[in-house]
Amino acid sequence: MKWFGGWFLQCLLAVLGTVATCAHAQAPLLLDTSVSQQALASHTRYYHDLAGNDDLPAVRKHLEAGKFQPLPDGNTSFGFQDGAYWFQINLLNTGNPDRKWLLVQEYALSDRIDVYAIHADGRVLHKTGGDHLPFDQRNIRYRHPNFWLDLPPGETVNLLVRVQSESSMQVPLRLYSPVAFIEQSRDSQFAIGLYYGILLALFIYNLVMWLTLRDASYFWYLFHISAFGMVLFTLNGLGFEYLWPESAWLADHAVPLSICLALIGMQQFARVFLELRQRWPAGDKVALAIIGFFVLLGLAAFKLPYYLVVPIASAAVFPSICWILVETMVVLRRGYKPAWLFLLAWFLFLLGTGMFSAVAFNLLPKNFITEYGVQIGSALEMLLLSVALGYRYAALRNENERIVREARDQLEQKVELRTTELRNALGQLEEAHDRLSEFSRHDGLTDLYNRSHFREAFDRLLSDARNSNSPISLLMIDLDHFKRINDQYGHLVGDDCLRWTSNTMAVTLAPYGALLARFGGEEFIAALPGMDLAQARQVAEELRQGLHHNPCRSGELSIPISASIGVHSVDLTARNSIEFAMQVADQALYAAKAEGRDCVRTL
Repeated sequence: MKWFGGWFLQCLLAVLGTVATCAHAQAPLLLDTSVSQQALASHTRYYHDLAGNDDLPAVRKHLEAGKFQPLPDGNTSFGFQDGAYWFQINLLNTGNPDRKWLLVQEYALSDRIDVYAIHADGRVLHKTGGDHLPFDQRNIRYRHPNFWLDLPPGETVNLLVRVQSESSMQVPLRLYSPVAFIEQSRDSQFAIGLYYGILLALFIYNLVMWLTLRDASYFWYLFHISAFGMVLFTLNGLGFEYLWPESAWLADHAVPLSICLALIGMQQFARVFLELRQRWPAGDKVALAIIGFFVLLGLAAFKLPYYLVVPIASAAVFPSICWILVETMVVLRRGYKPAWLFLLAWFLFLLGTGMFSAVAFNLLPKNFITEYGVQIGSALEMLLLSVALGYRYAALRNENERIVREARDQLEQKVELRTTELRNALGQLEEAHDRLSEFSRHDGLTDLYNRSHFREAFDRLLSDARNSNSPISLLMIDLDHFKRINDQYGHLVGDDCLRWTSNTMAVTLAPYGALLARFGGEEFIAALPGMDLAQARQVAEELRQGLHHNPCRSGELSIPISASIGVHSVDLTARNSIEFAMQVADQALYAAKAEGRDCVRTL
């Protein structure tokens, strides 16, 4: 009996020892054929090296001793921390045909990143990255640090990543296959381009307003757009990629400096828009003190260490945005109606900015909303602020009209002068809107799409055709001897003919889902999705006959119209499909002209 009890105790201790050993082991992330990209947070353990002195052998001993812990709730943000952080992931390729994978650290401001890939045969491959190294040393020219990994099928690779940075410790690691990374980076660059396109359009619009009206609120609005755009340009890693790829010093100091400039612009714009000097003098003094603080902090950013200035600037965002809310509420309660739109415009922006700063201090987890809320909020805020500026201008006009009614007898001459100024300003505003209307996507004469919009829309159609492996064709259309019509009947009749022709083509091509645009002068272009060369040629012939048999009516004139049409089916495998397709369609058009016009030709 004693023998059995001793044997049972030994077995129990052996089982407990095995369990304890397995507790330190980390189940590998399996990369099977269904995986093309994977966030690593759920399979990641970390260790905080407070002194930042541990090397790879020491850390491997810590790993064996079980000192690595799972990420708290899968959160990859730790705030501003001293020392270095080590992250460990086991990767096992279980049959995925991609042996080469890209590890991306989706946070642009980490100073130094060391990646150690430990293979089963004992090989250790070491790669480095971060914005304290020249940008051209990255494996792929991309705004986020990235590293190529070799993951042979059937072999577990132990991945250790060391991150040390004076910036916020945010380490969202993600693994991509080459194809998945190309798709993700394309979508990401498109979204960023769209965002900065909105900012650029708003900048141009309000620049025209400021040059026209000389209203200080428009100037500070421009300052705010520019400074905040630079903040995001820096935080997203685009500044390091495009502006200072060789300068770690600028990569560090541009962050606090751009934050200070953005907060100065925010406070100053709020002062001017809300008219704090007249409506709340005490609040105006506080706003000036906040502006002075950020001016001094921006100057200090050139001298003080990064790890001191950035946390101060990031933390100062909270009281700064809260004070703008206080200003708005006070002025609103004092009867300033434009403050309603101002409050609506700033609410989402301030919420997004606050969440972005909270992530830096590990007060909120990093996810899509907290990471990109500032871009979404700022885009909406800047659009609404443009509306608010117009509303404010209208409110000022109404206020002046009230003054006219109350003081007509005493101030008639002064009121008349002010009214004239307002009329001039409104006229200038209408002229500015007319100039901005040139950016419209429609052609002013024919109401068809213009050439620039066609290229953008055709690019999307071409992408859909590639994804669905369906054909797409181009028609290049030129009206025959159109100059004779202008010379014989005049340009007004020629314009009537262009409008009639565009309407006839739109009606004829509408059943085929065509994308039709005026290419220039009397030349038009159309894309036919889902049609091969033979089908497109039939449609082109139908269009040619529709133009040939239906003369244009201009007043009492009946003017025959004919067209030469070049047809080309796009090669979906060509890298420069758009340019090449348009060139071939144009050559087919010239062949139609050379063979007597009023015909359809292909190459």
